[in-house]
Amino acid sequence: MATFSLDDIRAAADKKYGSTDIELGDGDVLVLVNPLRLPKEKRNALESIQESAEEEGTDQGDVMRDAIRLVAQRQDMAEKFLAIAGDDLAILAAAFATYTEGAQVGEASASQG
Repeated sequence: MATFSLDDIRAAADKKYGSTDIELGDGDVLVLVNPLRLPKEKRNALESIQESAEEEGTDQGDVMRDAIRLVAQRQDMAEKFLAIAGDDLAILAAAFATYTEGAQVGEASASQG
């Protein structure tokens, strides 16, 4: 039987479900917390934000800004990033895509047999 310490489990969770970190310069880092590491209230809010993105007429920039603000570990870093990105939807989309790709829940491992 294999034995693991709680520290081993935490390290594995950090490796697999770690944050997405975006360096902003001057040593500042925007840390986007993996959805599985968010409190339930924030996970539900993120799901609502993502659902609103599918509604007709929704401003996609606003959706991505709201999501980034929600999952950011520090609001000041989220606001700094959003100020840098401005209205450039390509930057917002790239950041959000990087976050969502990093937040995937290991679907491939579930299908391995």
